[in-house]
Order: sequence, then C-alpha cells, then structure tokens
Amino acid sequence: MTTNFDIIVIGAGPAGTIAACKLMQEGFTVKILEKMEFPRFVIGESLLPHCMDYLDELGLLKCIEDLKFQVKSGACFYQNEKICDFRFDKQFTEPSWKYTYQVKRADFDLALAKETEKKGADLEFNAEVLKVTTSPTIQTLQYRDVDQAEHTLTCRYVVDASGYGRVLPRMFDLEVPVPSPPRSAIFSHLDDSNRTEIAGNNIFVHSFNNNTSWIWCIPFSDGTCSVGVVGNTDFVNECAENNGQKYKDLVSSFPGLHDRFVKTEYKFDPRMVTNYSVSVKQLYGEGYILCGNSTEFLDPIFSSGVTLAVSSGYKAANIVAEHLKGNAVNFEDYSIELQKGIEVFRSYVDGWYDGSLQNIFFSENTNEDFKKQICSVLAGYIWDETNPFVRKHTTILKTLNHVVTM
Repeated sequence: MTTNFDIIVIGAGPAGTIAACKLMQEGFTVKILEKMEFPRFVIGESLLPHCMDYLDELGLLKCIEDLKFQVKSGACFYQNEKICDFRFDKQFTEPSWKYTYQVKRADFDLALAKETEKKGADLEFNAEVLKVTTSPTIQTLQYRDVDQAEHTLTCRYVVDASGYGRVLPRMFDLEVPVPSPPRSAIFSHLDDSNRTEIAGNNIFVHSFNNNTSWIWCIPFSDGTCSVGVVGNTDFVNECAENNGQKYKDLVSSFPGLHDRFVKTEYKFDPRMVTNYSVSVKQLYGEGYILCGNSTEFLDPIFSSGVTLAVSSGYKAANIVAEHLKGNAVNFEDYSIELQKGIEVFRSYVDGWYDGSLQNIFFSENTNEDFKKQICSVLAGYIWDETNPFVRKHTTILKTLNHVVTM
C-alpha cells in the first residue's frame, strides 16, 4: 500500500523539528501536524549548550543566530547572600559548547519550524490530530484543519512530539504519575531596563522556603526578561491570587538583583503552569515513538526541557530511520538511552529540592574539578559516561554533600 508520507510528526516544537530534520537528512519524506498557529507563546526559554550540537549538525544554527538572541554563558545560583557561578567555558566534557542562548520561544520555535519547512517538510499549522490507528506497517491519522475539514493520512511511522498536548500518551492511555510532589510555576515577562552589568547575561536562580521554592530571572536581548516562581502547587496558587500580587511582591524583592524590579512594567498578566511533572508507561509501540515532553517532563530548575526535547527528537528519528531502512534495531535501546539522561537530571532535581545540591554549590570546600564536572551536567552533557557526576549520579551528590557538610 502506498503511503502519503514516510513519517508523520505530531508537533512543530523543538523536538518535532529536530526529528523532522534528522529524518529528512536520512532521505525520508515528512509531514508535520501542529495544532497551534505559530508564533505562539510557550515557556522554557533558557537553553543548554548541548542543544547547540544538534542545531549545528542539522543545519539549524544559523537561523537561530540570525535572531540575535541573548547569549548565555553560564548560570548563577544565589542563597543567603552567597553566590555560586557556573561558567560554561569551564567544563569537564570536551568538546563541548561554551555558550548557548536565552530565547523567546515564540521566535525560537517559529524560526526552527520555518527552516524545517525550507528543508522539505510538509508543515501544516492549525491541524488537530483526532485519531491515530497503528499497525506493523501502515499508520493512519485523522486530523481537523483550520477550516474544520477532516482529513485522513497514512504513513510508515508516527513520531509524537506534541509536548504538553501529549497526543498519543492521552489517546493510548500511556500517562503515569511521577513520584515527585506536585509543583507549579507562575511567571511573566518584565521590562528589564534596570539590568546592570553585574547582573550579566546568565540565568539567575534564588531558592527560598527551605529549598521548596525558587525564583528565576532570564534576561533577553530586547531589554526584557522572564521572571518566574516555582514551588508546591498550593504556594503557587497563593502567589497567583489577586492578579498575582504575592508573585509581584516576590519579584520586586528578588534577592541578589539589587532592586532591579522594584518599579517595572509587566508585559502580560502572570500566567501559571500547574502540576507539570508527568511520565509515560512506554516510549514506543507498534508504529509510533514518543519524544520531547510527550515522554516525560521533570522540572524547570536546570532548564533541561528543551535539551531533552531536541536530544530525544534526534535519537528517536535516528532509530526510526534505521528501522525504516530495514536495519535490525531494538527500540528498547532508545528507551534505555533516553531514560539514562532523564535519570541523571532527576538526581540533580532531587538534590536541589532536598538541599544537598545547594550545600555543594555554596560550600567553600567544593573542589574546582568537581565544579567543572557538575558544570558539564548543567550544560546538558548527561550522556558523557567519562564524567563521574554522570556515571555515579545516584550516589555522588549524597557522598559529596556529606563531605562538604562535615
């Protein structure tokens, strides 16, 4: 039976466009179905250096560089008047990118989508997937277009990169809860005309409420910034009451930023993302594979979302390409590899909230070599098994925390 396309990708975010570009690079025809109209707002604005590897390899870096986003050369953590800086030019992993970008996702995602379309993808916005039927050889998708007309397409394989829409996880009942407590975020974009040279171009993070809450500041190149508060859902709901008054109070008194936001303009009313952590029973099945936030979303603390999205999109596309070429593959290898990276980040997320990671960050006794190894993790190089802070992630933070707090 002749199919309309080799692969249909659900979602035109970073995971979907990376997957599409990799598949086209391997010689396959790709259709992308995106429910929204771009540009559209989405959170997740601070990239990690490892993203640059994928963008560069697939010829997507120039379209991002052309937008003149804010260069991000590191991350700064703040607690009780103590500052811990990580500079991406001081990493363990080599070769590695020494910088990345802080991006407005509406512009970033649109640029990737347009460039992917230029490379040959058939991209359709305002296309809502209604039903997916899979089999060993032919996959059938029904969708509704912008005019509410319904269409049916066939393909050899489906890549679900639908992000928070989680099309196949919902459709195939794949979602499972995660063990971490339910957390939420409230955020806005602000005028940042009081930004000082001292503040620099890095993401700035401050923890409070006994490590259960934290606040971020992400500077953009257009003189604005993203500021958000993360914490347990009840606390964030309190922050959102009365048009976000408690959130605004926290922003105006943001420690370490020297009254940067005492008097500032909010570009839009505070928005919330609630109970964001979620996982799935499986990452693949008959005729389909999941990537990006369709697989699992941990926590925004280390800006891992886009990095996991693009890396999973690339890895998913790679194994699908080999499978469609007739080569013997084991899709469980994809699950195992992706889960390894997720579990590394999970160890650091857990260490952040239980306080052990902050003890390491703000200790005067932390070895510089250890800091470089941690920096490579924070830069997204979570599959580098030569790094002890990757290879031994389940135990090394606990051990080091014990040492520095003795």
